[in-house]
Amino acid sequence: MAWEIGNQKSRSEDQDFNKKLFEMKGYLEEREAKILLYKFLRENITFTTDLVSGVKLFPFQHMAIKAMFETDYFMGVWSRGMSKSFTTAIYAYLDAIMNQGVEIGILSKSFRQAKMIFKKIEDIASKPEAMYLSQCITHKSKSNDEWLLEIGSSRIRALPLGDGEKLRGFRFHRIIIDEFALMPERIYNEVIIPFLSVVENPTQREDIYNVETELIRQGKLQESDRHVWPNNKLIALSSASYKFEYMYKAYEQFENLIQVGGNKESDAHRTIMQFSYDCAPRQLYDQNLINQAKSTMSQSQFDREFGAIFTDDSSGYFKTSKMAACTLKDGEEPSTEIVGKPGDKYILAFDPSWAESESSDDFAMMVIKLNEEKKIGVVVHSYALAGANLKQHINYFYYLLNHFNIVSIVGDYNGGVQFMNAANESNLFKKNKLNIKFLNTNFDDVENYQQKLIEGKREYNLENKTICYLRKPTSQWIRRANELLQSNFDHRRILFGSRAIDDSYNEQRRKKIPIDKIEFLKTSQSQEKQTNSAKMIDFVEHQFDMMNLVKTQCSLVQITTSSSGTQSFDLPSSLRRQTGPEKARKDSYSALVLGNWMVKLYYDMMDSKIENVSATFTPMFIK
Repeated sequence: MAWEIGNQKSRSEDQDFNKKLFEMKGYLEEREAKILLYKFLRENITFTTDLVSGVKLFPFQHMAIKAMFETDYFMGVWSRGMSKSFTTAIYAYLDAIMNQGVEIGILSKSFRQAKMIFKKIEDIASKPEAMYLSQCITHKSKSNDEWLLEIGSSRIRALPLGDGEKLRGFRFHRIIIDEFALMPERIYNEVIIPFLSVVENPTQREDIYNVETELIRQGKLQESDRHVWPNNKLIALSSASYKFEYMYKAYEQFENLIQVGGNKESDAHRTIMQFSYDCAPRQLYDQNLINQAKSTMSQSQFDREFGAIFTDDSSGYFKTSKMAACTLKDGEEPSTEIVGKPGDKYILAFDPSWAESESSDDFAMMVIKLNEEKKIGVVVHSYALAGANLKQHINYFYYLLNHFNIVSIVGDYNGGVQFMNAANESNLFKKNKLNIKFLNTNFDDVENYQQKLIEGKREYNLENKTICYLRKPTSQWIRRANELLQSNFDHRRILFGSRAIDDSYNEQRRKKIPIDKIEFLKTSQSQEKQTNSAKMIDFVEHQFDMMNLVKTQCSLVQITTSSSGTQSFDLPSSLRRQTGPEKARKDSYSALVLGNWMVKLYYDMMDSKIENVSATFTPMFIK
């Protein structure tokens, strides 16, 4: 562990406060005693946390919370499982108690994640030893798109990221960002940074500044004696990211400003705390978890997740940097969608799984929007769920068919036949007179590919739903399909929809879908009882999480060649040995491979020319 001070002026009010307090003797007036008590509690965070809430901090947590109090910009790059949310929750309620009137905003990649810090405060306050903390909480409310906790005149809010306009309506003195690596760069620059530039009580500051200026002119006050107003604060927490991602740029900016120091225009103070797993107390981590992570993760992934080290790129067959370049930036269209746009065409790909255990493979589905002008596809919707029963999968499948203009379906033949038959025979499909039929053309006949395209186009019929092709995964096709996906990443012929924000976010969350009948989260994540409106917010935000999941799975895939020359595209052997609900999976990747292949096939099929040949007979007279 290294400690670098940099070239910034220390923000600690008094380095020897406890020593001076110990040396004080005699009687204290009540006002002076209150001020000294406040300073003592502020300086001794571990004691204060234990007193107020009964929580005993580890030394690294004390350091982090103390730094959050004393700095303006705090970046915590911490190992997975190192209590980021818990530690920040403690800071939030201590700050709200000791700085009355402060407005604290909690943001994250999703509203569900932002609410986790809020819930940590609730969990701590609910314990008997947190009697003082519970008494400080004066009001609490939870609406569909805002959770609010009031501590006296201070307020802590958890908000969803997507509605940028609503965010702009607040003025926070403290902004806490959990999972900063997944914070949209546009939201950070256009919404978060402006928050920090607006100060509270500007009129009062101006009046006091003018009085101080006059006193300095009269020689009654020194320039160094001016009142120092506290700045607004940014607290950003995350695991490490790739070096080509925005978080690393922000990290380098922080680091450079710490080393160089402030200037006359800005006296902002910054702190970076970078903690790997081996900085944590041994009691905090299960050593078996660390050993398992070392044996099952790639070195690059372990370095980021547990070592708090920024890495260059993924080492798999599909490069993360290439996929990042294929991800549309926030605000670009199309964004992720939960309902397709009228007139647009979509392809649905699926990779089925029959097991009803959370430790099984995911049942994966993916919706790809067609851009017929550029002849590309854009992933706008994805589903991956393990442990759900067949009825739940069929309900989701029907929802997609009913809310997107699906012009073609492709699935894995292994399990796809049974799933499609089960769907067609289900009460839901029969009640709504829906029956999906299959294309039987053999598109593997490479030598006669053009002729097969014409046969397929003749067989294809959107009106009677002859649109489904079940792909048999031969070794030759698997190689060609993966090479096609890699090529399409290189040339940006397959893209990932942007995060739904602002107008797109509000438009999506107001869509009418049977949200109460579809499941999209693991059982362990969906226990919270919430209204349909709140569930819609989670559903819209969940789609961007799914885009990241697809890219993560692709980045793990490696290519191996057998002694006979057969190529295999799979997870590393160490990851394939994993078991349990959190094991590594590749089912969304498989659905993407199928969907990407079907995009090309659909364009090729629609572009093929069917010649109208009419037979004619000319009568002849023979003598």
